[in-house]
Formats: sequence, C-alpha cells, structure tokens
Amino acid sequence: MPVPTTNPVHQRSLLRDDVYRAIRDAIVTGALQPGEKLIDAQLQQWLGVSRTPIREALLRLERTGLVTAIPGRSTMVTPYDRDAVAHSRAVAAELHALAAFLAVPNLRPKNLKQLQDSNEALRHGVGTQNADQCVQADDTFHGVFTTGSQNPVLAEHLEQVMPVLRRAEYLHFDSGRAHASLAQHQAIIDAAAASDAGLCRDLVRSNWMALET
Repeated sequence: MPVPTTNPVHQRSLLRDDVYRAIRDAIVTGALQPGEKLIDAQLQQWLGVSRTPIREALLRLERTGLVTAIPGRSTMVTPYDRDAVAHSRAVAAELHALAAFLAVPNLRPKNLKQLQDSNEALRHGVGTQNADQCVQADDTFHGVFTTGSQNPVLAEHLEQVMPVLRRAEYLHFDSGRAHASLAQHQAIIDAAAASDAGLCRDLVRSNWMALET
C-alpha cells in the first residue's frame, strides 16, 4: 500500500500533550484555583480545540491528583490536601534521589554549569520574591539529574507526582524556604562535582523532604 503523506496520530499526540500542559500549568500556577469547576465548553473556547483532547487531558490530570471528577455532576480542580502533598513529596524525594544517584557518573562540566546557573536563577528569584522564577529554576536544577539518569521510566513517574508539589509551592510560596534551598543546592552541586553519587543522592532526598507545604 502507498505510504501515507500525513501523520494524524503524531499531530493528535502533540495536540493532546499541549492541551494537557496548558490546563496543568494553569492549575499549578493558581490561574485555576482549588475547587474551581472545569467546564468543557469554557476550556474549548480558551484553548480553541474540540472536546476530545479536553476530556483526555482532564482524565490524565485526574491521575496526577490535580483534577477531581464527580460522575454525573462536575469536574473541578482538586482542593488543596496537605496529606496528598506529603505523600507526593515522599515519593518525589526518592525518585529525585535515585535520579541523582544514576546521573552523577554521566554528568559533564556543561551539566555542572547548568546546575550552577539554575541555582543562580533561583537566587535571583528569591531576591525578587518571584515564585515563577524560583519554581522554574528548581525544575531546571533537578531536571539536570532526571535527564542525566538516562532513565525514561523515572521521568514518567516524576511527571505523575510533581504537579501536586509544584502547585503547593505556588499556593504557599515562601521566599525563606526557597532561600534555604540555595545552600542545599550548592552542597548537591559540590557532591556531583566530586563524583560522589551516594552523597548527592542523600542530599537531594533531604532537599525534597525539607519542603513543607
């Protein structure tokens, strides 16, 4: 048979992912508040897409804990739950620690520079009390280890638990706690530079467990 000239499955996948990320980020940053109802028609108008990718994104977000569906009634942004955040933090701490342990042998000077640069971006965000910059800098910092671990399964599992934690950080941004992370991050960088995977793992775990939201 002739090879198709278009790839609708790939295009659909990109659209589905874009819709998911748009709604996820709106919830994480607080643009969509805890308890707010999510109405398909309004989301369709906002994103300019059909109902199908909206429903797929909401189902996916329900699995992360950001969305709650009440069958036959409504879908809403999940109310803030301190216990749920604590559970996600415990899992994320272990996954990030494992990522660091696996990544350290693979890190190169450019990766260490990425870690240092992201910590400087965090420092600037703390100084200006910019929650967006602080969270993004922290994402970049730990993303160096996630990528360096060369383990796609880790990344998939982190995607499952991290949105709940990031939303908690936005909802309860504390520049004092963000400032404390600067020293913790520097110790992690020093351990990575010394190729001490075990110490780096332990420091990363402690860094995440110190997050109280």
